[in-house]
Amino acid sequence: MTMTQADGLPLPSTWRPLRLQTLVLLRWLAVGGQTIGVLFVAFGLGFPVPLLPCFLLIAISAGLNLWLVLKIGVSHRPSSRSTARQIVFDLCQLGGLLALTGGLENPFSLLLLAPVSVSATTLPQRATFLIALLAAVIASILSVWHLPLPWAPNDRIVFNRVYIIGIWVSIVCGVVFVSAYTNRVAHDARQIADALAATELALSRKEQLSALDGLAAAAAHELGTPLSTIALAAKEMRAEAEPGSDLASDVELIIEQAARCRAILAKLRNLGSDGGDPFAAVPLTDLLAEVARPHEALGKAILFYAEDTAGPPPVFLRSVGLLYGLGNLIENAADFARSTVRVESSWDQDSVSVTITDDGPGFAPELIARLGEPYVTSRPRDPHGPDASKPGGLGLGVFIAKTLLERTGGRLAFENIAANGHARVRIVWPRSAVDMG
Repeated sequence: MTMTQADGLPLPSTWRPLRLQTLVLLRWLAVGGQTIGVLFVAFGLGFPVPLLPCFLLIAISAGLNLWLVLKIGVSHRPSSRSTARQIVFDLCQLGGLLALTGGLENPFSLLLLAPVSVSATTLPQRATFLIALLAAVIASILSVWHLPLPWAPNDRIVFNRVYIIGIWVSIVCGVVFVSAYTNRVAHDARQIADALAATELALSRKEQLSALDGLAAAAAHELGTPLSTIALAAKEMRAEAEPGSDLASDVELIIEQAARCRAILAKLRNLGSDGGDPFAAVPLTDLLAEVARPHEALGKAILFYAEDTAGPPPVFLRSVGLLYGLGNLIENAADFARSTVRVESSWDQDSVSVTITDDGPGFAPELIARLGEPYVTSRPRDPHGPDASKPGGLGLGVFIAKTLLERTGGRLAFENIAANGHARVRIVWPRSAVDMG
């Protein structure tokens, strides 16, 4: 099953469990195709076929399907080991049918690749390797031992040995290619799916926080009127109450607490105004200062430099994705910097760029080209600690930041600017895509 981190983000998984219904459906298709094929050769073409052994193998496969459906249920998701056992059975059953009907001389011997393909798509690499090895062994056995290919009784057909060897080589090569390539592609696809789910989760959390700001402002607005009414009534009661009495003390307490409630409501209104229309668009320099502010507490100096080459700074829309992406990159730089993080911005008539540089150990040179892919991390957990040689994190943070910033039109580049490290991330946007000014 898919594993998750403590914060709910998915970990990279090695396989995705199929529903039993999928395996059963594939096996029913195989049973139907095998039955039609045997009947067509025997009665349509009139070739001699060992019907009883063939239908016995097909019946065993159908019986397994019925047992799985009745005993376990089609909604069950079997473990990887159980799935591998079923695929091994299907492979052996197909090998038995081919052995009864001509071995590798049978054109349907190509179907030996089908169970390997299912395994490569759904199972871990080790299970896929073992199933691929079994398919190669079965193909090797079929190349030397099998019953004659069903053919016209009066017309003997003979295949050259070199041709049979060629078929064997092609099947083995197909098994190797399918098991290696398909398994790798499926694994990458699962990683991308996990990472995109993490991106959506991160965005959802940010959007929920933004929604809370608006909800707080709305609640403050709705509560303002009844609170004012309570304060007005309390003041009228104070005018009628006898000074020094218990009633006068209670009224003063009501007025005091009403004033406190008004102060709290004022703060709630200010929460909503941060994401309101008047502040939706901000200059780039102010935006960078905003996203960097929460990370100044890490004890690293965050220095800002702006290169004024084309008038005032461009105005960006404060989108959730932009704030999260820039904030994540600045946070990474502050985490691994020794003392200083430089955030440089520049712009001209055509483009806007932001460069984030830290004086830390830098990116691992062999991983720079792959940074931004899911589950690729080049930084140690603590560059100054005992685990400096161990990789830290899953690499999802950079992937999420890269994905979000690219959705705003930006393009990211990663590099080291010194022999001893100093990581640099450069983001470039077309000015027409981001400037709201």
